[in-house]
Amino acid sequence: MYDICPKCQYRRQATDTGDPGICPACCLIFSKWMKQQFAVQEVTATTETAADDPGFFRFLVDNLLYVEPKTEPVFFYSRAILYTGFLVWGWYFIMMDFAVDPFEIGKSFMHNINLVFHEAGHIIFRPFGWFIMILGGTLGQLLMPLVVILAFMFKNHDNFAASIGLWWLGQSFMDCAPYIDDALEQKLVLLGGRTGADAPGNHDWNNILGELNRLEKCHDYASIADMTGTILMIIAFIWGGYILHRQFKNMF
Repeated sequence: MYDICPKCQYRRQATDTGDPGICPACCLIFSKWMKQQFAVQEVTATTETAADDPGFFRFLVDNLLYVEPKTEPVFFYSRAILYTGFLVWGWYFIMMDFAVDPFEIGKSFMHNINLVFHEAGHIIFRPFGWFIMILGGTLGQLLMPLVVILAFMFKNHDNFAASIGLWWLGQSFMDCAPYIDDALEQKLVLLGGRTGADAPGNHDWNNILGELNRLEKCHDYASIADMTGTILMIIAFIWGGYILHRQFKNMF
């Protein structure tokens, strides 16, 4: 019961004998008025909470662009040198044409690193059946750079290092392209010294695309893998360059 009506401000008198839940002057039903007020407050609180919550996209952007408030000059210049090296090295990979020389990328230092995680992928994914085990080699060499990116972003808050991880992911996609392209002819020398043609059943992508009845599409899939790697590497250049720019402004 209200002594003063919240709508018309009528003060209840001792002589008023009507329902105490209804204003004698304007007939406002206090219980309904209270429900309306609570409903308005709930909507307002929900709207304010939604406005304060940046959402997943904003959370992701904030993490992608995070830079420490202060950067020591020695760290900045060492990163700048490292960035220049990866920029030149990355451009070398981008300029490779796996269709002209499918063996060139296999001679790189990065191929040996990717190969370790490729073979580990077969073992890790073995429990999930024959097909996933075969595909696990490629998954292994792609998932490892992704783990590195996420670890540097969300655990270490080092986006420059994460951009190098993205560079690695792009290079790993490029590294897969010649292997996918070779699925039909099987001329590449595999681990063990024999080609897929010499050792039937040992060529991952011949098995994968053969199982999917897509062997004739191997050249198209290889081009997609190579283009994906190129795009990721260029994004890594832009990301790393932006982080360096921000760190340069934060030097002390």
